[in-house]
Amino acid sequence: MKKIVTISINILLILIMTAMAYAQDAGESTEIDHLALAALMIHDGHLDKAEAELLLVDTSDESFDAATYHTIRGVLDSKKDRYKNAIENYLIAVDATKAKIFDAPDLKKEKKFLFSLGKSKKKESAAVPVFDAEKVKKEKLEKLHIYLSQAYYQLKDYANTVKHLDLAGERGKDKAALFAMRAECYWKIKQYDNAIQALNTGMSLFADDAMLLKQKYYYFAELGLYQTAIENAKKYMAVTDADANEHILLAQLLIKAGQADEAAKILESAMGNYPKNAEIAMLLGTVYMEQGMNFTAAHLFKEAANTEKKYLKDAVEMHRRIKDYSHAIFLNAQMNDKVEKLKQLVAIILDRGEYEKVIGVKDELKRYNLLDDDNMRYALAYAYFMSKDYEQAELHLKKIQDNELFAKGTVIRKNIEKCRENSMECF
Repeated sequence: MKKIVTISINILLILIMTAMAYAQDAGESTEIDHLALAALMIHDGHLDKAEAELLLVDTSDESFDAATYHTIRGVLDSKKDRYKNAIENYLIAVDATKAKIFDAPDLKKEKKFLFSLGKSKKKESAAVPVFDAEKVKKEKLEKLHIYLSQAYYQLKDYANTVKHLDLAGERGKDKAALFAMRAECYWKIKQYDNAIQALNTGMSLFADDAMLLKQKYYYFAELGLYQTAIENAKKYMAVTDADANEHILLAQLLIKAGQADEAAKILESAMGNYPKNAEIAMLLGTVYMEQGMNFTAAHLFKEAANTEKKYLKDAVEMHRRIKDYSHAIFLNAQMNDKVEKLKQLVAIILDRGEYEKVIGVKDELKRYNLLDDDNMRYALAYAYFMSKDYEQAELHLKKIQDNELFAKGTVIRKNIEKCRENSMECF
């Protein structure tokens, strides 16, 4: 799962509460500020109460602050997973913020929250910073575009997610995770070049963030550009403490690129670090099997099966191939899947030439409906033939539907005829 950017809306709520919690001078009557109270309730997680409080806001009042009101409504909708409503409110807030005239705060007024706990002590005067209305407006708009990008992402509207990340200006570029989010959005809408470019830009700004490099080699791998993916994967693993899965992925990339020897080296190293990881053992065993190193592969498959029983079937088959039948039977006995266990047991005892034992499990084959499988019926027919029970052999051969197996059965029937005519021709 890719890391999704989450920008805390709580910071915005605290700022709103603070900005709106100025009380009037002593002696003047104070009224409940429903917007500030709603923001406080959202911050404390009382979403239903916050919604009720917003209903009390007089939107027809001359002092109505549309920018703040719709921002808070958008925040509430986002927290309630009503992303379409959140987007509507954020867009209104954007327009209202653009039109709003920001005045410097009246520093003569005493700052206090909804309920005063007593008179504040007089503080020493400090240098008053120059108020920059355009800067304040710009910052508020950037925050709104970030919130819009989050809401659009939740709706899987990836094009608009990117659009508002860009509109967020510097705030949309101040975290590596935002470039990961950008890249993922471009990837979702199949703009692969833009996705890679977003990661490159992020890496140039956040050179120490290895996750962008990881995302990059994942993308190259998905595009089938294995050599480039391998280069980036190796860079990633050189700067981070790569886990078992990352070693496996790099090895798979090398295998797809035809570099099985390099893959084996990576997996051998990973085996040293993760000796109990069954997937590494299985993948390494598969590499060796394809290189004809069946004994080594069988050992690795057995090691994997010792850790995870789901690999027992592969371990049994591999030991059968190398004719280590005693080990194959030992591993087969540990299998829980009765059907697969029986099928593999038949294959093993056939290989060992123990045809009477194959006939001995006939009732079990019937119990598990395995004679519906033409391969198993052919195996039973062959066992009867080798045991010189020609009548039973023919009986089962006639029931085979598979064309290839039926043709093989025809050869056996011809041999049966020869045996009946001249027993000296039978072995």
